[in-house]
Amino acid sequence: MSAIDNTPENKNFLSPLNFKFFIKRSPHVNFFIQKVNIPEMALKPTNFPNPLVNFPIPGEHIDYGILNITFKVDEDLQNYLEIHNWIRALGKPTEYDEHKVLSEKAIVTGEGIYSDISLMVLSSTKMANYEVIFVDAHPINLSGLVFNTIDSDVNYIEASASFKYNYYDINNI
Repeated sequence: MSAIDNTPENKNFLSPLNFKFFIKRSPHVNFFIQKVNIPEMALKPTNFPNPLVNFPIPGEHIDYGILNITFKVDEDLQNYLEIHNWIRALGKPTEYDEHKVLSEKAIVTGEGIYSDISLMVLSSTKMANYEVIFVDAHPINLSGLVFNTIDSDVNYIEASASFKYNYYDINNI
């Protein structure tokens, strides 16, 4: 594409339906995923002092937003309990041994304190186009479950979870 001809080669829009999601530590969540976001990132500027005006220069620390997911809960609560038990072990509500079991797991297994999370962005032809890898993620929030007899139709229960991570990479496949 030249400066004169600014017509892009690929004119397809990115579809919000074309993705695959994978948490190594919570495999039952993967199948039931409904929504996921690629979080914002911010590079806060630093001011360079000058007698007349402070000049903003690029900062040195990136602030990554929170990764949020929404998933349908299976009737055995497997996917909900995977994240619930992970948070519970991190927070050690009754005894330190719950946390100790997590911290003793090898990092590569994805069963320890942290787990990598992967979001595969698919093209319009459903082929893998980009992979977003959230490195060393851990859950920070899990929604409650709401049971409701008022609705006339069955609206299956959804839950949401939020994760913090060290950083994320977006790789072309």
